[in-house]
Amino acid sequence: MTTATLAQTALRGDSGPAPKHKPRLYALDGLRLVCALAVAGYHFGDSWRLDGVHPPAYFLPDAAPVLIYGFLGVEVFFLISGFVILMSSWGRTVREFAASRAARLYPAFWACVLITAVVSTVLPISGGVPFPPLPGGPDVLINLTMLAEPLNRPLVDTVYWTLWCEFRFYLIIICLLAAGLTDKRVRLLGAGWLAAAVLMPAFPGAPLHQVVMPTFAPYFIAGMTMFLLRRDRSDRWSWALLAACWLVSLHHVHGRASDLRPGFEVPVWPAPVLLTIAYGVLLAIALGVTDRISWGWLSTAGALTYPFYLLHQRAGYSLVRTFHTATGLPAPILIGGAILVLLTAAWLVHRFVERPLAPRVRSFVQGRSTTTDHRRSSDASVRES
Repeated sequence: MTTATLAQTALRGDSGPAPKHKPRLYALDGLRLVCALAVAGYHFGDSWRLDGVHPPAYFLPDAAPVLIYGFLGVEVFFLISGFVILMSSWGRTVREFAASRAARLYPAFWACVLITAVVSTVLPISGGVPFPPLPGGPDVLINLTMLAEPLNRPLVDTVYWTLWCEFRFYLIIICLLAAGLTDKRVRLLGAGWLAAAVLMPAFPGAPLHQVVMPTFAPYFIAGMTMFLLRRDRSDRWSWALLAACWLVSLHHVHGRASDLRPGFEVPVWPAPVLLTIAYGVLLAIALGVTDRISWGWLSTAGALTYPFYLLHQRAGYSLVRTFHTATGLPAPILIGGAILVLLTAAWLVHRFVERPLAPRVRSFVQGRSTTTDHRRSSDASVRES
């Protein structure tokens, strides 16, 4: 076997793990922040009543019909997650993967749950909001485990539902790691998972719904497939699987857009167009088109995304309505100001909670030197979604 052939085989992962140090893709950081801001725009502009009475278009007649498509940010988050999580897991053991996920998710989550609970207690609001009253102290503590949803306990903030989807995806990746991660096994899993997602609606209420996640499975699978194409863009089966994921995604997003009821007519056609653009952007990143981008500010953007997403809805609603009642300022100024405050809070969480605690959580789960983990945590947090 020639040296070139050996290198190509190693790249595909057919005869050994890939190197553990993954390249940093700055464009992904920017794309994640765009998704978080899109979701925030949807929540602030369309999914509540700013004054508790009037529908969204009353305050944002021109912006609300545009911001409504920000719901797609969640779909794109899952698409990115499929790519990044498979990339970050390649060449790792199950324990290493679990440690990296715990270090990435829990420190910021703990801080944001507590911040949201405090803000909602100090600035309580009710009426015209898409969530129940703040849970009591014991349920807030249960939320800190990130398992409130499967335990059927109320969430401190309803945006946490996406974390349960991510958690289940991680369990699937752990199963892959335990079996031995190869391109072929990822393709087989993706094809089987997609087929199950297509068939599952015919069996409403089946327990497997919790595992298959039929509405969002195509995004995770497509992201994983894009990583396979990054490793070998000549793989015809991966291209076919990606095309199938895209088609199933279009069907799902059409249904999601059709179900929107913000109080005004929502054209459905922009949703599949925007989703297709998102597929194209992530595919371009996966294939290396943006590899030369190395703007430092994008790493900051990526660092802010997760805590901003966790903080933006319930705490943001409290800020906007409280200052609307106190000042009567126009909605765009209030919403823009709240976003700036929340981005600042997200940076503080990243700087003073994530960075110091992540290596300690990683070392606790993995049983490795905290000093060694601290040197690696900064780069790892950017490489991993």
